[in-house]
Amino acid sequence: MAQNVETYTARHLQVLEGLEAVRKRPGMYIGSTDSRGLMHCLWEIIDNAVDEALEGVAKNITVRLFADGSVEVSDDGRGVPVDTVPGIGLSGVEVVYTKLHAGGKFGGSSYTSSGGLHGVGASVVNALSARMDVQVDRAGKTYQMQFRRGEPGRYSDSRRGPSPDSDFTPFTSASELDVVGKVAKKRTGTRVRYWADPEIFLASAQFSYDELVERVRQTAFLIPGLSITIIDERRLAGTPGAEETSEETFCFHGGTCDFVDFLATDPAVTATMHLTGEGAFTENVQVFDKKTGHLKTKEMERTCQVDIALRWGTGYDTTEESFVNIIRTPGGGTHQTGFEQGVMKVMRALIDSNSRRLHITARDPKIEKDDVLAGLTAVVTVRLPEPQFEGQTKEILGTAPVRGIVANVVETELTRVLTSSKRDQKTETSRLLEKVVAEMRARVAARMHKEISRRKNALEAAALPAKLADCRSEDVEHTELFIVEGDSALGTAKLARSSDFQALLPIRGKILNVQKASPADILRNAEVASIIQVVGAGSGRTFDLNAARYGKIIMMTDADVDGAHIRTLLLTLFFRYMRPMVEAGRVFAAVPPLHRVEVAGSGGKKGEYIYTYSEPELHRVLKRLERSGRRYKEPIQRYKGLGEMDAHQLAETTMDPARRTLRRIRMEDEHALREAETIFELLMGSDVMPRRDFIVAGAADIDRERIDA
Repeated sequence: MAQNVETYTARHLQVLEGLEAVRKRPGMYIGSTDSRGLMHCLWEIIDNAVDEALEGVAKNITVRLFADGSVEVSDDGRGVPVDTVPGIGLSGVEVVYTKLHAGGKFGGSSYTSSGGLHGVGASVVNALSARMDVQVDRAGKTYQMQFRRGEPGRYSDSRRGPSPDSDFTPFTSASELDVVGKVAKKRTGTRVRYWADPEIFLASAQFSYDELVERVRQTAFLIPGLSITIIDERRLAGTPGAEETSEETFCFHGGTCDFVDFLATDPAVTATMHLTGEGAFTENVQVFDKKTGHLKTKEMERTCQVDIALRWGTGYDTTEESFVNIIRTPGGGTHQTGFEQGVMKVMRALIDSNSRRLHITARDPKIEKDDVLAGLTAVVTVRLPEPQFEGQTKEILGTAPVRGIVANVVETELTRVLTSSKRDQKTETSRLLEKVVAEMRARVAARMHKEISRRKNALEAAALPAKLADCRSEDVEHTELFIVEGDSALGTAKLARSSDFQALLPIRGKILNVQKASPADILRNAEVASIIQVVGAGSGRTFDLNAARYGKIIMMTDADVDGAHIRTLLLTLFFRYMRPMVEAGRVFAAVPPLHRVEVAGSGGKKGEYIYTYSEPELHRVLKRLERSGRRYKEPIQRYKGLGEMDAHQLAETTMDPARRTLRRIRMEDEHALREAETIFELLMGSDVMPRRDFIVAGAADIDRERIDA
């Protein structure tokens, strides 16, 4: 140890300056070097264009994904300054794209509010790019500067077009900003095209079209009138541009109210409410002093503008999207905390003043945040100069005074709306208060239910449903609960299962559709209550994944229309009231076979049975047997239910982990969650007409032979 200390001297220390530090530790600036980091780089360039729109000087932004893996972002803003920066001797373009912590967003008058405010976004993207081309339209000319891994110079491109592999000549004595074209004098804007560096990013990293659409759509919602176009030339499978170049344009005029209406999927309890206001605060800021050439502390007054839209629906999920200068803050921060604080204060005051009508007594528990936020969809946006974020990725707002400003705006404006004397508003407020109180009582009931639904020891086993055929193992990671359709299938499944780790719970027919039922109805329903009790982790907001009694939940229903309906009802229950099980990938659907083909033996060999799981697979198997000259017994056995199998067949095809097939129910991201919300509301919700239109539109695709009559 002593020898190691003596050999560790100052000569072992390295000082990484400028963009070298970014390339050495990219994770510090973009989080990771996979697709997430690649998308973060794109957000940085898009945010710079959006900042021009926030200032009211840009109306159009275009994002183009090229087939060679590069991307270009163009805007019709003011254009990056092309003149020489005083005291540095470099053009504004070179400073913005090569110098860390450089830009027009450090307390100057160029931007009153912006998302790209640390001055490192553009230069970081440049450092992590194999090539970057920047073109600026200003004063009737098009200026251009090119970079290779952050170093300025010129590329000599062939006729095939620009490429990071083209010959590159770096500037030696001084950098130059080339004039490459002419434009109308009033035309201004910036175009940035870059190729991500394969030395930095993983080979599997690629731009996600769905993420790009989601981000662009939310930006268009937050800046009414801004038009953003996405052009995809990559021809990637699974994208709108798989067959040909696709182009989508997003432009909205309703702002945050339209955004909330887009996000909300459940039927409304209240109309969408729009809350606006502002507040001022002072803070000490480091400002560049031109006389001394150094930073000095100056007290400045800031104005924080608040724009919030919200509505309550009949569901219990909470959707809160928060933004600072249109930059999404998934981690929340002081603005979201202030919003929730204001909402809680208003709702508690209204419930206290209406306690007699709501039948609130002294024995009832206090209203909690989860009760108030259940079913809430809200978009919280604030705009302020130089917000303080926690880290370059800007996921959490840290500016402390914003909390009080947002809370005051919410308290004042929400109280004004909910206490309005208009008849319609009085009705909505009454429905909202009743919903909050019902959520409180459902929470209390669910908590009591949760306490009695934990895994029981041998002395308490009688508390579990009598029809449960439990397993012997208590190792949650390896245990499985099969939810079986019908008592007839249960008898066969008992013989087919491994009782060491496989438990069985039969259900009778079709369970309650929880999409349309109230929490009280759900708790009173015997089948649903049994499932919740056996899983043992509670339900709804009180669901505790760590308390679940089984590692896998497997829905084992018949391979017919009724079985599919029962499976859909079960999925609705898990999606609505035990969603963490789905998010953790612990909910599965068993895949029983549809057919059994009995193949005759030949040459003294025994015959065999082949199971198929779809009509196309059956036809392929039969053709293969015919080509090989093998005979099979007619008619082909078609299973219409699990009860038609004997225990050996059920174990071999559906329950034995070594030979079965399971479909895992996945919900991987927010886009999938929103799509699932829409589908469940369409198929299982209270509104009949959209479901009728869906059925009529898809009627022609139904295979009538699969319908059991």
